Amino acid sequence: MNVPRRLSIGFGLIVCLMIAVASSAPARSESEHPNFIVIMVDDMGYAGVSCFGNPYFETPEIDRLAEEGMRLTDFHSSGTVCSPTRAGLLTGRYQQRAGIEAVIHPAADHPEHKKGLQEVENTFAEMFRRSDYATGLIGKWHQGYPHNSSQYHPQNHGFDTFIGYHSGNIDFISHVGDHGKHDWWHGRTETYEDGYSTHLINKYALEFIRKHERVPFCLYVAHEAIHNPVQVPGDPVRRSEESGWKRWQAASEQERIEKYKGMTLPIDEGVGQIRQTLVDLGIDQRTFVLFFSDNGPSRDFPSGSPKLRGGKGSVYEGGHRVPAIAWWPGKIAAGTSTDSPCISIDIMPTLLSLAGLEAPKHRPLDGVDLTALLLTQEPPPQRPLFWASLSNGGARSEAMRDGPWKLVVNHPKAAKGTFENEKVELYHLDRDGGEQTNLAEKHPAKREEMLTRLKIWFADTQQGSTPQVGGWIPGPTR
Repeated sequence: MNVPRRLSIGFGLIVCLMIAVASSAPARSESEHPNFIVIMVDDMGYAGVSCFGNPYFETPEIDRLAEEGMRLTDFHSSGTVCSPTRAGLLTGRYQQRAGIEAVIHPAADHPEHKKGLQEVENTFAEMFRRSDYATGLIGKWHQGYPHNSSQYHPQNHGFDTFIGYHSGNIDFISHVGDHGKHDWWHGRTETYEDGYSTHLINKYALEFIRKHERVPFCLYVAHEAIHNPVQVPGDPVRRSEESGWKRWQAASEQERIEKYKGMTLPIDEGVGQIRQTLVDLGIDQRTFVLFFSDNGPSRDFPSGSPKLRGGKGSVYEGGHRVPAIAWWPGKIAAGTSTDSPCISIDIMPTLLSLAGLEAPKHRPLDGVDLTALLLTQEPPPQRPLFWASLSNGGARSEAMRDGPWKLVVNHPKAAKGTFENEKVELYHLDRDGGEQTNLAEKHPAKREEMLTRLKIWFADTQQGSTPQVGGWIPGPTR
């Protein structure tokens, strides 16, 4: 059939327009496949930012995130130090099940040095990648040294993009790790580049977002700050492969606060850059952002709340109660807060739920889905929370939260790695948030009931826990 030339040209223009529109259309519906950004800072206590009570300086960008989202005022890390909290975050399970109870130590002869996240574990990154999400980790890994096992590399755990470091911390300037070796990588390629580590983490987080603005993504931003070595932009190298690391010497209170401020504000700037980039790209209303810390404050900086007892490494509230903010314009009501008890192992089930993804059936999650809490402020059912800490020197401590009751167990002068010399304390947090009045003798029935449940929980985490290399004493996870 002959088509008139004018009609043929018109039809051709329509086809071209249809192709152009199709090629410029978003790769997904705005109502589907939300993006996720998990921002975790290091060693920042409960009052580390001004919207949680920092008395020394303002953190305007993080505060804005809170003003436009929700503050979680009773949020806890599942560990009291770096590696365990990260294992719990990544797997949605108490980290004891993964065999990671303590810091994966930099010293080659330390009992915890050769441990790491084994490939049998399920991470939230793996779940997202299987659902065609772009996945990225920018910053700190601390889930095992790849020179001990190739299994420990983050790209074997669901992260397509990895830019950062494997060790517990690096010199902010020279990027030499706590194990005395240069430790900055793009994927599996060791990369020497200039830059203050917080600035580099901010830079590559923004690059990842811009690169994947048209596809669903899940980005884990793991800041090094405010972990030592104590360095602000412009400071000299403190650690090198040749000379080793010299620990930060005692300073006046004002000098300490200035360094604290100088390390915190680059994080604040990066949070603001992420928020603004999402707005500029028009993807803010389909992006969920969560900000929190991996444990309580170290002794380097006064970022903890004076109302809380303990700090990093402690199972008292100050060791694991941390600032947390959830942000999702149009989904999470602005300026809201919740005092419902939450814990970092809740993050994986929440991310999967918000994305409409099923949780793994193998290795069931310990955390709970916080979707209703975040979107409609409906608190989750009350459940017990547990902590078990193992120090670099082999000292153990445990805790359990059950409503307002808090059980704390220490083991003074016990043999390394053992549960000897059990000392039990009991607190009522509603009346004694600073854990000052031990009620163990006054309420013996409550003490024994909680102690029994705590021991049952720990024994349960050891049943089928992932085998690891090393450890203080032989056991089911060795």
